[in-house]
Amino acid sequence: MSNHDLHIGLWILAADWLIRVAALLWIPARTRSSSARSWLLLIGFVPLLGLPAYLLLGHPWLSRLRRERQARASRQIRQRQAALTALRWCPPDAFSAPADVTRLAERLGDFMPTNGNAVELLDDYAGSLQRLVDDIDAATREVHLLYYLMHDDASGRSVADALERAARRGVRCRLLLDAVGAKRGLRAFRRPLRDAGVCVHATLAGGLAWRRSARMDLRNHRKIAVIDGVLALTGSQNLADPEFVSGHPNREVVARVRGPVVAQLQALFASDWYIETGEVLEVDASPIPSNGHVPAQLLPSGPAYPFENARDVFVALVQRARRRAVLVTPYFVPDEATLGALRVAALSGVSVQLILSATNNQRLTAWAQAGFYDELLAAGVGIALYRPHFLHAKHLSIDDDIALVGSSNLDIRSFMLNAEAGLLCFDAGVVARLREIEQDYLRESDVLEAEAWKRRPHWRRSVEGIARLADSFL
Repeated sequence: MSNHDLHIGLWILAADWLIRVAALLWIPARTRSSSARSWLLLIGFVPLLGLPAYLLLGHPWLSRLRRERQARASRQIRQRQAALTALRWCPPDAFSAPADVTRLAERLGDFMPTNGNAVELLDDYAGSLQRLVDDIDAATREVHLLYYLMHDDASGRSVADALERAARRGVRCRLLLDAVGAKRGLRAFRRPLRDAGVCVHATLAGGLAWRRSARMDLRNHRKIAVIDGVLALTGSQNLADPEFVSGHPNREVVARVRGPVVAQLQALFASDWYIETGEVLEVDASPIPSNGHVPAQLLPSGPAYPFENARDVFVALVQRARRRAVLVTPYFVPDEATLGALRVAALSGVSVQLILSATNNQRLTAWAQAGFYDELLAAGVGIALYRPHFLHAKHLSIDDDIALVGSSNLDIRSFMLNAEAGLLCFDAGVVARLREIEQDYLRESDVLEAEAWKRRPHWRRSVEGIARLADSFL
């Protein structure tokens, strides 16, 4: 080896160790502990790859402009709600679980619990999409759609066609789509929709444009439709055919709502529209008449909100369960707080049931997810794997009086990186309907048994453990 080669080798070695030491001093002080562990592990093994990856993806940062607009929108929401005290729902028992949860959700997510809502849960994929198309066709004033994913397929085209029909008869239509998730829909439908008079915008633009707005892998994962300001749909369903991932036909749950909570969904859409475009929408602030008896509250979440607000509400819900908690999610990669809440609830005698999909379109996530089963089964958490479809629905029910339906998975990505929306309902009828859906899942699921699960091959345990170390990247 020549002296020149030796000098190069020494410089590489010095840079290698300098990166490791700098990472050890820098990352734990500026990154949540579980994420710091994953990043330090990656940098420890491959410093020259791990450092640029951390600089790109280590912090869920948003531009100052996006944060300022979010703060301004939150102030407006809180100020306008202050004048609508007649719509506020106050739980009969100020020390009950619903009272605790509503206070926490309002403090972390801006919106108050409201009286007088009607909530219909839809779990037929084609039927709920058709209801959306019918609602757009019945619109007379305004249609606002915000979705993570829209494909150039029969379902995407049916919604696009309905928007064109509405715009051509004079209805104001606005469509906000995630720039990455809905890339195909934007490419196929943006120009014809704009030609028809629909306002179309992408949120959190991908490619090189991410540098101007946010960390490149932050996404708007919400699914919201608001029709004429009086009717709304929200949940887990995207604007695409059920088998938009080949071999994984989706099963979803959508909440179709009327009443004061529709104004909250409208305000969330207007906030996202303003954050993305700078345009302030003139949203009707007059009280929406009561349409039912369901107390409901919107819970938005994302990097611009304080703490990890959706995670904190999920944990609070599980901690306040006294008899039963059922959680349904396609992706289950929990942080320590969520995992601990499930474990403690089960050990305290609460019936905790986790319903997951037997198939998964993300292999690394599936391995990481399985790495949590031993601990949960040992604590008494029931785990059921739904077979017929890819169970993409995201909801939970607590005891007999609290339900949450929305877009958020039980994973670190949804809690930290994605903009999500969840609808909290404090009503025995809504919970009973959700229980019917849950029981339907369970009838077609395989229940994991702790002893049988322990007998899986050792190589699989190793793969699951390695995948679990990457939980912060999934």
